[in-house]
Amino acid sequence: MVVRYLTKQYLKAISMNYSEIYIGQKAEVIHQITAEDIQKFADLTGDDNRLHVDASFAKQTAFKKQVAHGMLGASFISTVIGTKLPGDGALWFSQSLEFLLPVRIGDTITIIAEVLKKNDREESIELSTVIFNQNKQKVTTGNAKVKIVAIEESQATAAQKVSQEDKIALVVGASGGIGIESTKQLLAANFKVIAHYNTHKEELQALKQSLEEPERLMLVQGDLTLTKGVEQLLNSIKRYASALDAMIYTSSPTVPNIEFQQLDWKDFQKQIQLHVEIPFLLTQQLEETLAARNAGVVFITTQSIEQPFSKLTHYTVAKSALLGLTKSLAHDLAAKKIRVNAVSPSIADTDLNADLPQKVKLLTAAKTPLKRLAAPEDIAQAIVFLADSTKSGFITGETIRINGGQVMW
Repeated sequence: MVVRYLTKQYLKAISMNYSEIYIGQKAEVIHQITAEDIQKFADLTGDDNRLHVDASFAKQTAFKKQVAHGMLGASFISTVIGTKLPGDGALWFSQSLEFLLPVRIGDTITIIAEVLKKNDREESIELSTVIFNQNKQKVTTGNAKVKIVAIEESQATAAQKVSQEDKIALVVGASGGIGIESTKQLLAANFKVIAHYNTHKEELQALKQSLEEPERLMLVQGDLTLTKGVEQLLNSIKRYASALDAMIYTSSPTVPNIEFQQLDWKDFQKQIQLHVEIPFLLTQQLEETLAARNAGVVFITTQSIEQPFSKLTHYTVAKSALLGLTKSLAHDLAAKKIRVNAVSPSIADTDLNADLPQKVKLLTAAKTPLKRLAAPEDIAQAIVFLADSTKSGFITGETIRINGGQVMW
């Protein structure tokens, strides 16, 4: 599991005018090659050379292990050019390549592009493109030529940018039960929504297709347990919006019931990473983007902080830390008019709790004064209220409990 802290360079513009580019300017992408990458590339291109896809065959050759397609690694040059230098509007029209060393499954490659020349008449640039492995060995080298295609501002606004008059919210983990319902209610409240997901987008895609204005919902994929997934999300946010009115963080790993003596520290780490580390990291990297619109940040905690459930120590500890983060950020970011609040639901009728025994759900509902479990709609309504500065502009550092009266203070 690889997560490193990112510098604010990831939030710089990723669609550059020719005049903004300078000789010596650099950009990079980092990617770990997997067996799945190789198989997908072979399926797409039809190049199923056994040296690439058959470990037994490769073992009989001088290479001893599978070798990734040379063009698989080189394809990430397109990623650097198309998303970072110069970014949107880049027309890549020439590339030389020399493959120096093999790239294998498990190798982490760093693809670096550097501006060598500028052609003012054509408004094109020449880039050095070099790929290194994790041992700092150069595996591929070459030069690229890229034309900077001018984009009229009106077209960019219509296709990708969000105007300053529009409210826009980021929902992290939008494919989950609470996330999808929050997305629906934000859209109903006239927000445009950047909806993040990792693996499941079917319901989000269906929601987008059902809208009269599908462009109001922008879908962004990213595995937040990986550095590249966080980078991908940050870059996509910058592509769609220069400022945010709200950030709602609903992402969560699965929460297995584990007996105390069976717990490992890695069980805590998994919960802490997605419940504390990533919310902290995103808020830090998006601070100026949120401050530009006096945004509302909403995190999801849990009733188990105040009323612990058995076999959920790892989850409760992580959510308790998230509550501490919520209060600390509310204090630290108040000077920039960023409000940070939490919503604390009880056991809710969502996919995350689908594996809970029916008996537990029935007993919980019976003990609740309102005699039912929380529904995603109940939780989303509180989230949207806290996200909207026109409705909750003087609320920060607060927790709204959605538990039907199970815990009262």
